Amino acid sequence: MLCRFAFPHPAVPDEALTVWAAPGGGVEPGEDRLCALRRELREETGLVTADDPPHVWHQVVVAADHAPGFDGIVNDYYLVRTTRFEPAGEFTDDQLAAENIAGFRWWQLAEIAGYAGPDLFSPRDLATPLTELLTRGTPADPVALGL
Repeated sequence: MLCRFAFPHPAVPDEALTVWAAPGGGVEPGEDRLCALRRELREETGLVTADDPPHVWHQVVVAADHAPGFDGIVNDYYLVRTTRFEPAGEFTDDQLAAENIAGFRWWQLAEIAGYAGPDLFSPRDLATPLTELLTRGTPADPVALGL
């Protein structure tokens, strides 16, 4: 499942309409990454998990003027397996909009790999690391991703 992020969001370049990216967000003071992951999933999608999912990818994008008010982002991706569900988190529609989330969608790998529309994915070449993850399994250490 990916979130549809709309303007203005640091992952959305000015020329793109939207970016499809994993649910998530920032780590609050006093939280570790897994606690932040669980909170963000619960707030945004309604998914509640007590498991410690494997940390599969790490992404650092540092660039002057990456987005207004930001000079970069750090994303840590975890493999959370679940059955398909209709996202209905704790956040109201207004709270999701304040997070620049304009919707959710379940994607098949083939749909991501063959997508030719105007929207972007984050990471941009999501199909490549996702294919690697699904065919080879979880890595021993998080794989470093580019933009």
